[in-house]
Amino acid sequence: MKKKNENGFLQVDVKPLIDWQEPNGEGCIVSDMISKEGWKVGYMFRDEPLEDKPDSGWHFFKGDESDAYSSDAGNFHVFALNTVCNYDPDIIPYLHLPVGTHLIRTEDGKFMEDDGVAAIKFERQ
Repeated sequence: MKKKNENGFLQVDVKPLIDWQEPNGEGCIVSDMISKEGWKVGYMFRDEPLEDKPDSGWHFFKGDESDAYSSDAGNFHVFALNTVCNYDPDIIPYLHLPVGTHLIRTEDGKFMEDDGVAAIKFERQ
């Protein structure tokens, strides 16, 4: 198991993996299932970025967070996209997809548009 820092986040050696040049910024919302419990991204979607924040619009989940878990803002944190890429580099090819994109991880470890039917593949980091 990976070591955790004083705030309970998994320690990762953050390397520059992306060069984010989109105008709103590199911020994103990340489930603690990824940043604290060590799961790879299973579900990701992109909303309209908040104009008054350094927001990319991306949200990253393991993919089976309950409604109760998801309704607790304490289970989610704002990270730089590059940091999330260090937790799970598999997301990098999809980051420039447009607002409205909803993707799930499939059996082959790649992502596809969420059709509401296909199962999400859960993987550890």
